[in-house]
Amino acid sequence: MTDASLTFRDLTLGYNAHPAVHHLSGTVGRGSLTAVVGANGSGKSTLMKGIVGVLKPMAGESLKMPGARIAYLPQQSELDRSFPARVVDLVSMGLWPKRGLLGRHTAEDKASVTQALMAVGLEGFEGRPIDTLSGGQLQRALFARVLVQDAEIILLDEPFNAIDARTVTDLVALIKRWHGEKRTVMVVVHDLDLVRQHFPETLLLARQPIAWGPTAEALKPENLLRARRFDEAWHDDAPWCEPEPHEHTDGHAHDGHAHAHSHDGHHHHNHGETHDSHDHESGPRAA
Repeated sequence: MTDASLTFRDLTLGYNAHPAVHHLSGTVGRGSLTAVVGANGSGKSTLMKGIVGVLKPMAGESLKMPGARIAYLPQQSELDRSFPARVVDLVSMGLWPKRGLLGRHTAEDKASVTQALMAVGLEGFEGRPIDTLSGGQLQRALFARVLVQDAEIILLDEPFNAIDARTVTDLVALIKRWHGEKRTVMVVVHDLDLVRQHFPETLLLARQPIAWGPTAEALKPENLLRARRFDEAWHDDAPWCEPEPHEHTDGHAHDGHAHAHSHDGHHHHNHGETHDSHDHESGPRAA
């Protein structure tokens, strides 16, 4: 199908022979904006890594549109903030796919970096060491790097975790700009209110797809309950975690011991906004 950016065919992903995402089938429409939601350990980050190719499938396959470039932004907790680099260096990394590691940057490249920093509200921050940035400033710089990559498919894993409300608002505006440019965007999000307000499509994961389609449908109470029950079945010793208001946690439990085979399961925090990661965009919906 020419309108599919990503296609999943019975995709199963995991670590050390323990599946974390089971039997995901469906397509992510070209130019779609999809939130990937689920409790900690539901497979959201694992899915993102599988799409980008960092993790090879245990079974099935994940296919992208031929020639499409992917920009992937992992969780901040996976980044080494002590690396001695300036903001301009971090953002310029987005040019690597075009120029290569040792490629010379052109005047046009430098202009694109400057424009990206202006777009994220970091004009004048070029020379700042990245280890001096706040969480929100670092996330803005990382979004500038994604801007410079100019990719057709954008994967963002928990981009709103542990950042201030003003930055969340600005970054959501950038995501909507990418959507308006017909790029395919998939974002792992925990705040369901944010999802309902800004994301047309939602994939609800509980290791297996519980629901996938228009957000209002996917996040119906019965689907959230099913996801929650599925999650509780995975972690019999772990109660459903209701985060404190505005609580943020950097980690995410990696999924992977039990495997269930049913098309549902997922947990959600109806108000929370912390936790894990996993991502997927919406499309026809899980098989």
